Amino acid sequence: MTNQEFKTVIHDTVPVMTGYLVLGAGFGMIMKTNGYGIILTIAMSVFIYAGSMQYATIGLLTGGASYLTVALTTLAVNARHLFYGISMIDKYKNSGIRKPYMIFALTDETYSLVCTTDKGANYCFFVSLFNQLYWVCGSVIGSLLGSALKFNTKGIDFSLTALFITIFIDQIITKKQYFSAVTGFAVSVICLLIFGQNSFLIPAMIIITAVLLLDMRRACHVN
Repeated sequence: MTNQEFKTVIHDTVPVMTGYLVLGAGFGMIMKTNGYGIILTIAMSVFIYAGSMQYATIGLLTGGASYLTVALTTLAVNARHLFYGISMIDKYKNSGIRKPYMIFALTDETYSLVCTTDKGANYCFFVSLFNQLYWVCGSVIGSLLGSALKFNTKGIDFSLTALFITIFIDQIITKKQYFSAVTGFAVSVICLLIFGQNSFLIPAMIIITAVLLLDMRRACHVN
């Protein structure tokens, strides 16, 4: 990794870093207040590494949920990643031994940074790695502070939504092609109105993926 690549990755991941440190800290604090130590907190951030699912896992652990419940909940919460992966097949196909990790680390925010880039697999790998490091560091900080700071953590997970909105706006400002962003926004709003907030995500992701695949095929034929 060259100095220029390092600077580029740091520059591009700063918005994710600010959000992940806060969200990771919130997760660590909630884990601590529920009686779980720093080792389990780190293990979850390293091996699960799914912000919303990690928050949900706390409730499942404290509620004594069955393995089947955990499995179904995980599938429902992270179903959108199936479609993320489909759209990254070509971009990740030459990643070599790094590919399994890059697939594992394809969070919402990482996807938003790598899905439209033409900077290559090396850039995508280090963006994925640095973003997870931010999350793990935040989790450790939160766990260490959890026993000392006492406050109501309700609503802290909205920071993830705010972070994604920030990245979306940044892409709108810096990119000259808006089709994918407008498609994602428009389809999500329509599906939200039709299916409701509890059921709109999967239909929206299916439609968005289909539209973008059709557009990609059209562009290939044109070229």
